[in-house]
Amino acid sequence: MKELHHYQGVYAATVCPMDESGRYIDEASLIAHLRQVSQVPGIRGLLINGHAGENFALSREEKRRVVTLARQVCPPETLLVAGLNAEDSFDAQAQADDAKAAGADAILLFPPYSWTLSTDEKTVLNHHRIANANAALPMMLYQSGVNSGGMAYPPALLQQLVCLPNVVAVKEGSWETATYEANLRLVREVAPHVAVMASGDEHLLTCFALGTDGSLVSLAAVVPELVVALYDAMQQQNLAEAQRLHQFIYPLAKEIYGTWPGTHANARLKACLHLAGHLPHAMPRPPVPAVDDAQRQRLATALTFAQSFTATP
Repeated sequence: MKELHHYQGVYAATVCPMDESGRYIDEASLIAHLRQVSQVPGIRGLLINGHAGENFALSREEKRRVVTLARQVCPPETLLVAGLNAEDSFDAQAQADDAKAAGADAILLFPPYSWTLSTDEKTVLNHHRIANANAALPMMLYQSGVNSGGMAYPPALLQQLVCLPNVVAVKEGSWETATYEANLRLVREVAPHVAVMASGDEHLLTCFALGTDGSLVSLAAVVPELVVALYDAMQQQNLAEAQRLHQFIYPLAKEIYGTWPGTHANARLKACLHLAGHLPHAMPRPPVPAVDDAQRQRLATALTFAQSFTATP
């Protein structure tokens, strides 16, 4: 029998709107964005300060402020997962403490970017233990893409990580469905209390079909109703409906995430939200540039098509 998880469901990974210079957070736009997405039926919670929220570019104080605002404006039942991204384990610990004080329900610990080059088991385990040592919050792991070097945990290490205290879920972002399935099977065998959350926006249908306990994806911050509809269709084992919805999702997902360079996905997300009338500006924090006119037009076409979907009762 499949285990039920408290944290299952669809979470929108939100963006962090900036002013026109990209230097300062546009708090009014952030509040409106958080409020709008969190109130969509079927959105279980938000992932704030994730990759889409440019956590790699925010200061510790800015990250704490984002969590504080989210807790103030989102419905009380919205589960808030705060992303932590730090090279220094004690910095990650301080961010976890900040997130708890600001009202986060859980944390998601991203692997430091330096691990792309190389790392080892002791380093990875130390980082996870130290980061959550004080806060002791429910913790989600981030399984990075198969081409991200040491940020992609091998099976033996993933097995140890899911057995750490307070680990409740894995944001599975391997971005390759065979690896996704292998990791899903591993976690369900060794730690069935840990939820596996499919998080590859380009292949949500495939991963949902293989099995998932939920999803934390930035696409749900742009077209939340569409992602929720896809998740619900697969939960109901309605493959035909899921395949139909996937036709609306795929072109937009491909334009946002499948276009080089992948590090500019947050800028594309902001462009979509600006096109949809949800943000007054589409500026990411430098050095990432705003999208050019040609890509903006491609995003507009894909977004219009995605928004044209209608859910089948």
